[in-house]
Amino acid sequence: QVQLVESGGGLVQAGDSLRLSCAASGRTFGTYSIGWFRQCPGKDREFVAGFSRSAGRTYYADSVKGRFTISMDYAKSTLFLQMSTLKPEDTAVYYCAADHHVGTSELSVPARYTYWGQGTQVTVSS
Repeated sequence: QVQLVESGGGLVQAGDSLRLSCAASGRTFGTYSIGWFRQCPGKDREFVAGFSRSAGRTYYADSVKGRFTISMDYAKSTLFLQMSTLKPEDTAVYYCAADHHVGTSELSVPARYTYWGQGTQVTVSS
């Protein structure tokens, strides 16, 4: 089992950057596939980026490709989402998620993840 705690959200202006953190405790973080999702009120949870343990690579939604970057500090069991050139449409609650058994083709499917953080609000003003 793994516990996830996000942090780093806040209010920024369009064009600014922000880095979200997801601290993991429990079992070894490196044995999990992980994902970042976001959700706006009244909308479904949307895949942002993920790391496939089996493939050993990261994947990004088209809407954030080139602007967002996943990185991991395995020594600190912390996942990061570096967000640059933020846009008002990036406003959402951001969640990190982890699961031992998510296949590469399933990284973007929220239902495939067992463990979730509590979320952190990101608001981008125009």
